[in-house]
Formats: sequence, C-alpha cells, structure tokens
Amino acid sequence: MENPILIHGQECQGAAFGDQRLEKRGANLYAAMEQHQSVNIRQISKNRAEQVGFYRFLDNENVTTGELVKSLGDHCALQVDGRHVLAINDSSEINLQSHIGRLQSEGLGVVGNNKDVGFYIHPTLILDAKSGFPLGLSTVQLWIRELDHEDKNEREYKNLPIEQKESYKWLKSAEETQTCFQMSGVQMVTHIGDRESDIFQEFATVANENNHLLVRVAQNRRLKDTRESLYTYLSQQPCEGTYTVEVSTDSRIERKAREALLSVRCAQVEIQRPNKLSAADYPEFVKLYAVEALEVNTPKGQKPIHWRLLTTHSVVCLEQALQVIEWYKWRWRIEQLFATLKTVGLNIEATQLESIKSIQRLTILALSVAVSVL
Repeated sequence: MENPILIHGQECQGAAFGDQRLEKRGANLYAAMEQHQSVNIRQISKNRAEQVGFYRFLDNENVTTGELVKSLGDHCALQVDGRHVLAINDSSEINLQSHIGRLQSEGLGVVGNNKDVGFYIHPTLILDAKSGFPLGLSTVQLWIRELDHEDKNEREYKNLPIEQKESYKWLKSAEETQTCFQMSGVQMVTHIGDRESDIFQEFATVANENNHLLVRVAQNRRLKDTRESLYTYLSQQPCEGTYTVEVSTDSRIERKAREALLSVRCAQVEIQRPNKLSAADYPEFVKLYAVEALEVNTPKGQKPIHWRLLTTHSVVCLEQALQVIEWYKWRWRIEQLFATLKTVGLNIEATQLESIKSIQRLTILALSVAVSVL
C-alpha cells in the first residue's frame, strides 16, 4: 500500500508539515506501524534514536490532526477515479481511563459513560461498491466532551440547530467526503450510516446527482398526505421475493446461528418534514425509497431479523432491493476497522503516550494502518 502520509507533501511539492525532516519522520513512523501492525513506539523502533524521533513527531505542534487527515483524504481520492464508492461512516470512542494517572490534563474529556476519560473518532471508510474492497479514508473527525459538559436536558438538545449537535457529524462526513473527491473523477458516492444517521436534515441536504444516501431506519416517520406511518405503509406492500442469509451466533443477545429466510418489500415514500424544523430551511417532504427485509418462520425463542432501510437510490424491484441490502451489509467493514484499531490488532487504547494531542495524531495514523490490514 502506498504510504498515505507522503501524498499530501507530494501534491504540495514540499513537506506537508513545512519541514522535510518532519515529513520523512512521519512516513517512517507510518511504515513501521504498518510493518509491525503495532502502535507501540518502543517495539516498532529500530533503535533509541528512531524511537526518540517518533516521539518528537507525535509531540510536534506543527503536526496537526487536520494535516494528517488531509493526507489520508488525498491518498484516498487517488483510488476512486471512475468508481462508484460507498462512504461508510460511524463513531467510536477511544477510552483512556486505564491511563488516567499519567495523562496530561490538557485536552481531557469524557466518553460514553460520562466518567471515563478519552475522546471520540468518526472516520469515513471508502469501499468499492462492486467488490466491497477498502480504498481508504476520505475524512476523520475527532472531538472531546468536556469533563463538566451539560447533559441533553440541560442544553435543551432537541431545540438546538443541527450544527450544534453531535449528530451533525453525519452531515459533516458527507460534506467533507464530497470536498475530498471534488477533483477525483469519482463516478458516484453512496453515504451509508446506521440508525443514528436517520436524520431528515441529511436527506434534505446531502443527496444530489452524484451523491446518494442509505441509512437504517430509526424512526417511524410520518408520510405526506396520509395518516399511515412509514412502518405500517411499508408492511402493507406486496412481497417482491425472498432470500436467505446466514445468521451468526451472538451471545450478547442470545442469538443462535441459523439460515434465515427473509421476505423483501419496497416502496417509494414521501417523508414529511418534522414539525420542529423550519419551512424556511427545509422542504415540506423528501422523496425516498424504503426497503424492508423481514425474517419469516423464525425459530422459537429467537428474535426475527428485521431491517428497514431508506435510500435515495431507486428501488422498484427485488434485484434493486437486494443490491441496497448488500451495500448496507458492508457497513460491517467499519466495525472491523474499529476492532482492528482497538482490540484484535493495533490496540490503540494501550498506548503509553501521555498527551491527548499526541494520542489523537497516533490514532489517525493507526486508522490508516487498520485500513491496510483490512
């Protein structure tokens, strides 16, 4: 895999960080991490001098996360010419609670349980839409929640504009991916997200001729000019056909392995704008296509497989519905990316670095290595 940390510097005909020695040091660090599939600086360094150089690179204020992310995006943009690609984005936390005693105080924030310290990442993984092959990362967002941040009720979260919510990350991912690919010659981009990305604002603003959306439904939305909800209307559509999937064991939800038979329905729908959104900012409705895959004859004691998807792609037959379902199934690749980053592979949360900024820089490099592993 070509070294993505060099790409930005090459395009600018100079070092990405304004210092050729710094650029070379970053390239060497990435190469060592990729070779050893490790973020342990001591283990991947050839000698003491190289180890010190790697630490200095990660501690250098001239090495910004923005420059590192742009380098990854520039590299990814070289891979997508003429392709239809899937832009799969999701969030994960980097939990550093086990290192609390030695972490520097600057930049400390809390993660999901509002007690442990760490920060959040939201990468966008690009796959070839025909094969599912990983092509790189178009963008990576990082942020912290302040140690004393207010909860959603205190902030009146529901009344905040989307730009002031963490959920804006979904729209920002699409925007930054479009910017990344604007000179690339990419054929089409389908932005894919899980239930958390079921946001009216995203459907109203992201989709255009070359950009599509595909999300898993989280809300039983109102439909235009009918009293029926999305779930009811979709369930009333004729079955387009069936297909089988292999269901793996999942002890967390007491799911047993089996071959599941799913019936498929699809329909064009007009999703009504939520009352809380301004008519001046958003259209009255958006036209989308809904797909439902529901398991039939589920074994006793097992919860049926049930997917509902919304997309801007045209879905009017079984073949198109199955293609959309297949694309969404490939969202699992970003879960594999996180697993490689945090557990089975690079184990980023075990880093011995003391600065949050240094750990964030290391995380961006490690994400790129994780893509190479995939």
